[in-house]
Amino acid sequence: MRYTIRSMKDEDILQAIEIDYEAFPTQWPHPTYSSFKHELRNRLAQYIVIAREQEMEPEAASGQRGNRSFWEGVLELKHLLDHDRFFGEEKPSPSKEHVVGIAGFWTMADEAHVTTIAVRDAYRRQGLGEWLLISIIDMAIQINSTLVTLEVRVSNGDAQALYEKYGFRRAGMRPGYYTDNGEDGLIMSTDGLNSPIFLSYFEKLKQIHRRRWTELYLV
Repeated sequence: MRYTIRSMKDEDILQAIEIDYEAFPTQWPHPTYSSFKHELRNRLAQYIVIAREQEMEPEAASGQRGNRSFWEGVLELKHLLDHDRFFGEEKPSPSKEHVVGIAGFWTMADEAHVTTIAVRDAYRRQGLGEWLLISIIDMAIQINSTLVTLEVRVSNGDAQALYEKYGFRRAGMRPGYYTDNGEDGLIMSTDGLNSPIFLSYFEKLKQIHRRRWTELYLV
């Protein structure tokens, strides 16, 4: 199965919203088509996706339509009732690729602030979330950011462990940051991205990831 990491496009937005609902079911508010489209045109924002070619046969596709997930039904209804559908420009045709993960960050001064990293449930624990994180750090280095920051739920130990693996350290707390349940947000930040020590360590982690998940890098 061949995957590609690339910039998010307009035709990826509906799938990106679906992934957001699946990964963060209690989050409120969820991004909308319009808000994602605005982000893709924001010069301070960078969004990427992991995608693969659709491989479903027509018969399988028709069968799957009969077993749509709850969120797929919600998204279709939202699309039908979307103000822009009737009073604004029509949305582009959906992507011919299957988007399995998304990530994004904002650049503020010399800081890259991660806004989201999410992977579909069926594709978790396959190295994809880590690949997205690697890509964000690589992009931040390329645009000369000096550090990467993010917030993570205090209860999300698995995510914290991944971030710590890539040099993120606890930098503070945002009390009640998550509006769905009032959970605190742990602020995590890397040290200097341009330091030889970090760059050497990061390169080793990239090589380890490539060796473990070789199939992701096949082209």
